[in-house]
Amino acid sequence: MARPWLSESMKVVRPVFAQIAGTSIFVNLLGIAAPVFALQVYDRVIMHAGMSTLYGLLIGMAIAISFDFVLRQLRARLLQRSAIELDIGINEKLMNKLLAVPLRVLESRSVNDWEAAFRDANLVRDTLSGPTALAVADMPFAILFVFAIYIIAPPLAAVVLLLLPAFLALGWWGARLQSARVRQEHENAMSRDAIVSEIVAGRTTIKSLGLDETFARRWEKGHAELVEAGLVRGRTADNFVNVGVGLSVITTVTITSIGAISVLDHQLTIGALIATNMLAGRIVQPLQRLISTWRVLANCRQAMARLDGLFALPEERRDSAVAFGRPAGKVTFDGATFRYEPDAEPVVNNIRLTFEPRGLYGLMGANGSGKTTLLKLALGLYAPNDGRVLIDDADIGQFSRRDLTRWIGYVPQDVRLFAGTIRENIDAGRSDTGDEDVLRAAHLAGVHDFIAALPDGYGTRIGEGGASLPGGVR
Repeated sequence: MARPWLSESMKVVRPVFAQIAGTSIFVNLLGIAAPVFALQVYDRVIMHAGMSTLYGLLIGMAIAISFDFVLRQLRARLLQRSAIELDIGINEKLMNKLLAVPLRVLESRSVNDWEAAFRDANLVRDTLSGPTALAVADMPFAILFVFAIYIIAPPLAAVVLLLLPAFLALGWWGARLQSARVRQEHENAMSRDAIVSEIVAGRTTIKSLGLDETFARRWEKGHAELVEAGLVRGRTADNFVNVGVGLSVITTVTITSIGAISVLDHQLTIGALIATNMLAGRIVQPLQRLISTWRVLANCRQAMARLDGLFALPEERRDSAVAFGRPAGKVTFDGATFRYEPDAEPVVNNIRLTFEPRGLYGLMGANGSGKTTLLKLALGLYAPNDGRVLIDDADIGQFSRRDLTRWIGYVPQDVRLFAGTIRENIDAGRSDTGDEDVLRAAHLAGVHDFIAALPDGYGTRIGEGGASLPGGVR
C-alpha cells in the first residue's frame, strides 16, 4: 500500500538505512568469529597442544571483538540519526495535515484522536528505527549461519533447516492473534484517555457542579476495561514467547543429541558440535526476539493504518490561483444548504441572502436555528452541501484560508486564548504587527488599563487558555 506521508520521510533516511544495512553485514560476518574460534580451540589447540595457535586465535578474536564493538556503536548512532530524521519528517507532515483539514473535519474527531495520532507517529518512528528494526534486519543473515553450519557440520545443517519453519510459523500465528488483541487494547486506551481529556477540559464545570464522583466512576470503568484488555493481550504474548523459548531449548537439545551421535560415529568433531550450537544460537536469537516483539509490530501496522486514514482526509485550499485585492465586503448566499451529516436534516436550507458592504446586521433566532452555522459558511469554515457563498460575487471556495482570515474578523462564542504572553495573543498570526497596533487593539477592547497595571504588562504570561486572566478580560 502506497503511503506518501511515510515514503517521503523514508526517502530522506534511505542513505542512512543503506549504511545500517552495510554495518549489519559486517556485524553478522564477525558473528562467525566466535564459533570458528571455539572450533579451532577444541579441534587444534586442545587436541594437538597448539599453544602458538591459541595465541594467534586470541589476537584474531581481540581484533574481531574490537571491530564488532566499533561497528555496533556506529550502527547505534546511525539508528539514532534515522530516528531523528523520521521523527522530524512524519511529525511535521502530521502537524501540517492537522492545520490544513477543514474545520468540520476537526470537529468530527475528538482532541484525543489527534493526540493519539502523534503517539502513532512516534510508534512508527520507534519501530522503524529501533530494536525491532534490527531484529528484522538480522533475520536474512540466518541463511549465512545455516551455510556456515553446512560447511562446519553437514549432518546438523538439515536439523537447523527443519526447525526454522517452526519459528516462522510460530511468529506468523502469533502476529495474527496479537493483532486483534492489540487493537482492542488501543480502543480501550482511547476511551479511557478521552475521559481524562474531558475532565481536564471541563474541570471548572466538574468542580462547580460536584461531578467528581461521576467522572471518577466513569474513569474507573474505562481503566478496568483497559487493564482487562492488557491482561488478555499480555497472556497471549507470554504464551508465544514461552513457546519460542521452548523451541530454542528443543533446537539446542536436538543439535547436541544428533551431534553427539555424529561425534561417536566419527562424522563430526567436538569442536564442530560446539561451533554449530553457537551458530544455531545466532540463528534462533533474532527469531526469538522477533516473536517477543510481535506486539510492537502489530501496534506499528495498526498505527500506520490509522495514520493512512488521517492523511487521506480532505484539506482546505492553501493558495489562491490568483491574488485578489481586498474585497469591498459584499457577502451573498446563493441557495446555500448545509447539513452536519449526509442523511440529517439541513441546518441551513436553501438560503438566498445578501449582506451589503459597510452595513450593520443582526441575526436573530432560537437556539439551534443555524445562526452560527450561517456565520461559519460566510467565513468559509464550512463548505455548503448545495449552493454557493460569494464574496463580491466571487465563489468563496477559490480563496485560501490565509486570504479569508486577512479579510474577515471573527469573534467566536467560545473565546479561546493560548499559552504565552498577552502581546502574543493580540498579534497572533500576524508578522507585521507593531507596538502601535497592539496598543490600539487593547484600547479598542477596553483592556489597556488592566494590562498596563500588571507587573509585566503586555509581557504577562497568561497560562493555558488564559487561565490566569479574569473571564471578562479574556
